[in-house]
Amino acid sequence: MRLWNVTLLVLGACQAPSSDSSAFSTTVPVTTVPDGSSSGSSSSSSSSGTTAAGDSGSGSGGADTTTEPPRDLGTMPDFGDGTPVGCKGKIDFLFVIMRGHTMAERQAQLALAVPQFIDTIQSKFDDFDYHIMVVDGDGGEGEGWGSGLCNEICPNLACKVGEDCCPWGNLPQQGEPCCADPNYPCQYLDLVTACDWAWGAGTVFPAGMFTADKPCPIDGGRRYLVKGQTDLDKTFACIANVGTAGWKSLGEALTAAMQKSINDPGGCNAGFLRKDALLMVTTIYNNADDPVFGSAGTPAEWAQTVIDAKGGDEKSVVMYNIGGTGCSPADRVCQMVKMFTYHHLVHIDEPDYGPGFGEAASLVETACAGFTPPPG
Repeated sequence: MRLWNVTLLVLGACQAPSSDSSAFSTTVPVTTVPDGSSSGSSSSSSSSGTTAAGDSGSGSGGADTTTEPPRDLGTMPDFGDGTPVGCKGKIDFLFVIMRGHTMAERQAQLALAVPQFIDTIQSKFDDFDYHIMVVDGDGGEGEGWGSGLCNEICPNLACKVGEDCCPWGNLPQQGEPCCADPNYPCQYLDLVTACDWAWGAGTVFPAGMFTADKPCPIDGGRRYLVKGQTDLDKTFACIANVGTAGWKSLGEALTAAMQKSINDPGGCNAGFLRKDALLMVTTIYNNADDPVFGSAGTPAEWAQTVIDAKGGDEKSVVMYNIGGTGCSPADRVCQMVKMFTYHHLVHIDEPDYGPGFGEAASLVETACAGFTPPPG
């Protein structure tokens, strides 16, 4: 039974990762852009002119139709006098990444896409003041950081399955290492803080298989990167490789990252989410955040939390989803993403995640032009 210690959200459900990815029905990317003739959100298909199988349209219920093609930003910003009219050259990038055990292959694929993500940010948003943060789908004491099994046997990494030192007695794996990560950072456990365990806190010290197994060198002691970060590409790769020792509760992690308390001075992510900045959220997962074993709340509630954090302006958010595109009943993250006017979907099986990030980033021009920061 997982026990989640969350400030604002308390779960009483047990959770176990699943290798079933049947919630994802197609690899066709879907992009939406606004229809200038309507006050509601309007969805569009990708440039191929097709729509993901099983899609039922945007959050407003309409079918996906193209009303305006996504525009390439070129060198940003391109707003006449060099300053975006609405977002004023500020953008916050949030990556919410699943680190369940089925993410091994996808984690490697994500690592290959990281240089493209950074290239897009540095080229299209060169004149922007940007923040970049990674959050994984975990939280709560004992569950939110590293590998619980490895933590329990540290520093005895020589412990084998079947020995008294190993609490896991899986018979087929007798004699194998109890902690599968031979480089697990037992020597650094005293560096783990309350924020490392917290829901929605930026990742700075990933641990377990497919991670750096050490604190990432982030300038300024923040839990996110800012423009001018030393070795931006390598540092982002360090925090984005969150590993495979966790869970899939992306909806809950996103909700926690939007809270005022975690972004205010003294909070784990102090200063990350800015009122006068556009927000671009990238979600990455290969198991649906389903209603039974997943996050508390509903897609509509998660979306509303994001909108509330942006002063009630739904169009100040751009969503890029790497996961499902058919939005089956179990795939609640996909459902949430489609509730936003500006969204782009690609399937987790897409061989290259980089181009999709560029497509989603192309929606920023339109979003910026119409963005009016809330007062105060």
